[in-house]
Amino acid sequence: MSILLSYVPSESGNAAAGAAIAEAKAHGALLIVVNAVRGGALVDQRVATESALRSIVDRAREAGVQATVEQPESPDVVDALLDLITQHEARMVVIGTRHRSPVGKLVTGSTAQRILLDSPCPVLAVKAPAD
Repeated sequence: MSILLSYVPSESGNAAAGAAIAEAKAHGALLIVVNAVRGGALVDQRVATESALRSIVDRAREAGVQATVEQPESPDVVDALLDLITQHEARMVVIGTRHRSPVGKLVTGSTAQRILLDSPCPVLAVKAPAD
């Protein structure tokens, strides 16, 4: 069994990484760090650098958790994540969330909402600590 972390380089993504490492340790599970890349996007702020991904893997290993990284490229990042959940028989997926205005939700849609509604396993939604 595994815990999937849907990682985006942000404060909430880093908070989610900490929670995912803790969950993987508590359950003796493999941590799979997923940074899905939207195919065809020339610039995407959600693409994590190799060093950021390596840092999460290193933190996991320091906590005694085995971790791997997957960076699938897909036109629909949610579909890519859902495929990985099924492929790895994940017991949980951990995501970072952030506050958005009602207009922001209407214009851009909600990746987190789709994951929450469509995931075949429990989803742990983590927000960044308040300042």
